[in-house]
Amino acid sequence: MQTIGFISLLTLTSLLCGHLANTGEHEDVVKHAIKLHRGKGAVVTQRKQWVLESCRKLSGLLRQKNVVLNKLKNAIRAVEKDTGLSDEEKLFQVHTFEIFQKELNESENSVFQAIHGLQRALQGDYKDVVNMKESSRQRLEALREAAIKEEMEYVELLAAEKHQVEALKNMQHQNKSLSILDEILEDVRKAADRLEEEIEEHAFDDNKSVRGVNFEAVLRVEEDEASSKRNASKREVEDDLGLSMLIDSQNNQYILTKPRDSTIPRADHHFIKDIVTIGMLSLPCGWLCTAIGLPTMFGYIICGVLLGPSGLNSIKSIVQVETVGEFGVFFTLFLVGLEFSPERLRKVWKISLQGPCYMTVLMIAFGLLWGHLLQIRPTQSVFISTCLSLSSTPLVSRFLAGSARGDKEGDIDYSSVLLGMLVMQDVQLGLFIAVMPTLIQAGASTYSSIVKEILRILILIGQILFSLAAVFLICLIIKTYLIGPYYRKLHSESKGNKEILILGISAFIFLMLTITELLDVSMELGCFLAGALISSQGHMVTEEIMSCIEPIRDFLAIIFFASIGLHVFPTFVIYELTVLLFLTLSVVIMKFVLAVLVLSLILPKSSQYIKWIVSAGLAQVSEFSFVLGSRARRAGIISREVSYFI
Repeated sequence: MQTIGFISLLTLTSLLCGHLANTGEHEDVVKHAIKLHRGKGAVVTQRKQWVLESCRKLSGLLRQKNVVLNKLKNAIRAVEKDTGLSDEEKLFQVHTFEIFQKELNESENSVFQAIHGLQRALQGDYKDVVNMKESSRQRLEALREAAIKEEMEYVELLAAEKHQVEALKNMQHQNKSLSILDEILEDVRKAADRLEEEIEEHAFDDNKSVRGVNFEAVLRVEEDEASSKRNASKREVEDDLGLSMLIDSQNNQYILTKPRDSTIPRADHHFIKDIVTIGMLSLPCGWLCTAIGLPTMFGYIICGVLLGPSGLNSIKSIVQVETVGEFGVFFTLFLVGLEFSPERLRKVWKISLQGPCYMTVLMIAFGLLWGHLLQIRPTQSVFISTCLSLSSTPLVSRFLAGSARGDKEGDIDYSSVLLGMLVMQDVQLGLFIAVMPTLIQAGASTYSSIVKEILRILILIGQILFSLAAVFLICLIIKTYLIGPYYRKLHSESKGNKEILILGISAFIFLMLTITELLDVSMELGCFLAGALISSQGHMVTEEIMSCIEPIRDFLAIIFFASIGLHVFPTFVIYELTVLLFLTLSVVIMKFVLAVLVLSLILPKSSQYIKWIVSAGLAQVSEFSFVLGSRARRAGIISREVSYFI
């Protein structure tokens, strides 16, 4: 043990000298340490003498460092008092001295950090994987911090170089007379420098010390066009604009969202290419589905499959494509609300409220039963059952486009019931998203805290119910006092110019969307309510707005359904075809049977005949299951395998 401790001390000393000694001393120390480690060195007294000399060198270097720091402080004070220097020259010299001070302090810190790391490694157990993992994590964090500090020092050197150039320019300007044009350009340069300093946000410095912020190593990947000489100048421009892609250690890919210099316009060419490619390929896929008698939306989904990770893998900006696709959902639900007038809503509001609630409760009950038989955690069973109880509103609304309304007084047509239940499921979606954090904590809670978790869930449900009441109160106020004058103003201003009408309706949609989001309710519900409020102004208003919004909805819906196809993996389907077919048929049949059972209890006898078609419309799973599944997978509620099946 004494030999090991002595070798450790020698290693520490050689490490210190490696950081602080010059090149010749570094080589001599390393060679001498190797000889001592192999037992080929001098006797023990010589080894002790070598250690003492190395320690003296270290202490001498530290004293010398302190002397240099004092000299630098005196030099900074002298520069600041020197009246013969311009402000630019003072700033440059002071900045240079401060950078050198930081370099000395960081060098000293790196020495002691290296000592601490070596001591921790020598004291650890090489058989303990957990201990080795923790040591590796600490070393990785130290390297990240060192890289960040070095990056900051490099940026400061660039700034110092800029100050030096400005100081030289000022000296040249003082020694020669400038023309009028040169004076104008010099004023413009100074104004541009002030503008850039004012709009620069220093996001890196402001956020690096925020709690929860981690330093990570990333790769910067340039556009793969090295073989094309004609694109060389284009790549140089893009490098200057910072439009390359970043990849972290978890294989997440990032693109520029806000540049440091906002005075230069930029465009994400990856995203542009993705939208163009989806638009071009959606046309033949849509034609093909139309030719064989299928809805065009299936062609758009096939387009997403072909371009996604399981196909050509040509879509680079997947998150951005999905974000644009969400606007397709918003406008689709707005048009659904535009066709679903408040009069129709009043006819079926009891059925729309009771039906989805009963179905969700029954699905959760069956899920808990099967989960108990298959030994699945209750939290996971509740989550999966709730996801499967939701149905796709955009999918059904596309099928119901132009559906007939009831003509007789008191009639209930199937489209009203089906859309009303789907809208209530969107409300349940917002409720479930709000309860998800509590479900995450409940999954990790002990038995003694179950009562508290139930109380928290009940409180959250109460908050959502309060939010729903507030939303409908706001809708009542808007319908009574605001929507009529607002539309008449838009109609009068948009005569001969549909741009104002489209912009005004879109702004109203986004307003309702924002209100429901602020009240922790589904944004989709806000879009639906916006359409329902406008439809209260009459059939002529509905037709005019629908003719303007439908082309926008159709294009955005293409992006939305293509984004769904990006998450469909045919290879996985082929590998697990038998299991997926069994599960799909089981879910469809179960939802159909439960819907028939619930509708048989809540529909009036005169409308019992519509329960079959309404049940068939509900016997599918919502596309928002993808969203919920991804959140639950990140939170650890469900496993990776279960998320693939969802």
